Amino acid sequence: MRTLERYLARQIYAATGFVLLGFLGLFAFFDLIGELADLGKVNYHLRQVFTFVLLSMPTHAYELFPVVVLIGTLYVLAHLASNSEYTVMRASGLSPRRAAVTLAKIGLAFVVLTFLIGEWIAPWSEEQAQKVKLRAMSSAIGQDLRSGLWFKDEGSFINVREARQTNQLVGVRIYDFDADYRLQKITLAQRADYAGGVWQLHDVATTRFTSEGPRTERQPLMEWRSRVNPDMLDALIVRPERMSAWALHKYTEHLAGNRQKTERYEIALWKKVFYPLAALVMMALALPFAYMQARAGMVGVKVFLGIMLGIFFHMLNSLFAHIGLLQNWPPLSAAVIPSAAFFAAAVLMMWLVERR
Repeated sequence: MRTLERYLARQIYAATGFVLLGFLGLFAFFDLIGELADLGKVNYHLRQVFTFVLLSMPTHAYELFPVVVLIGTLYVLAHLASNSEYTVMRASGLSPRRAAVTLAKIGLAFVVLTFLIGEWIAPWSEEQAQKVKLRAMSSAIGQDLRSGLWFKDEGSFINVREARQTNQLVGVRIYDFDADYRLQKITLAQRADYAGGVWQLHDVATTRFTSEGPRTERQPLMEWRSRVNPDMLDALIVRPERMSAWALHKYTEHLAGNRQKTERYEIALWKKVFYPLAALVMMALALPFAYMQARAGMVGVKVFLGIMLGIFFHMLNSLFAHIGLLQNWPPLSAAVIPSAAFFAAAVLMMWLVERR
């Protein structure tokens, strides 16, 4: 039986790796097409474009892993069934329960690999990818400082204390300099909202430095036009889904300590904890297909079904996170329901197949 387990493991690992490479190549092509729109802007050249696309691959690998595991396992089991190899395995003592245990052992490697990529590799590579693009575009000059985010916009240096949403900034400071880099004006605003292509500054205090000395003016509302926009901030602000579990835990504690809403980050945290187990759920979902009647062309049909199921799982996983946030569901429920539903479907399919 150990020989059989090793044989299945080799087949599934090879097929999953091949599918993963195929998907990564496809997503790299899409990323490359998307980045070519910014090619030539400031210092964003082909070298930076390819570096950005390459550094984005671990994030795609993490997001796609349950899907590629499902397709790879489904292909192997369907191929074995079509060649009657799986029938011989069953005659040799491979019961459905034993087959499930064997797949679970094989899937543990996928669970560990998914966890490692999602907790360390993907967050680091995503951060480096954004830094490469931002440095080339000469938009951000600092993003890891305790004072917040820093931007350069022509003759202005802009500091944002907090930016949890791309269209709303908190604690904005604008330092305007002349051509000789002499400070001309400092603008302080409690909040900035983006609407209609311009920023609306709230509770503004403007200090101008003149030959007669500094003068301060206060306004409740003021327009601010800048190249800094929500699209630029979207690259700086790391989405909760792409943060590590440890970073999400620390940030959730920070928000709770300041009596701020934590639901979005709690859902992302629980998804991060349970997402590696989705690989086992996908393998369980693929198992019933090995017991279905094998006919000519059925391998392709089963692989197509696997792709559809994988896409549906990916969409359902994102959908329930948003629904849970809108409906105030417990974060654990919003994160677990999609995987639990697919596992229940796998058990039901296996029960129906065994009854036939």
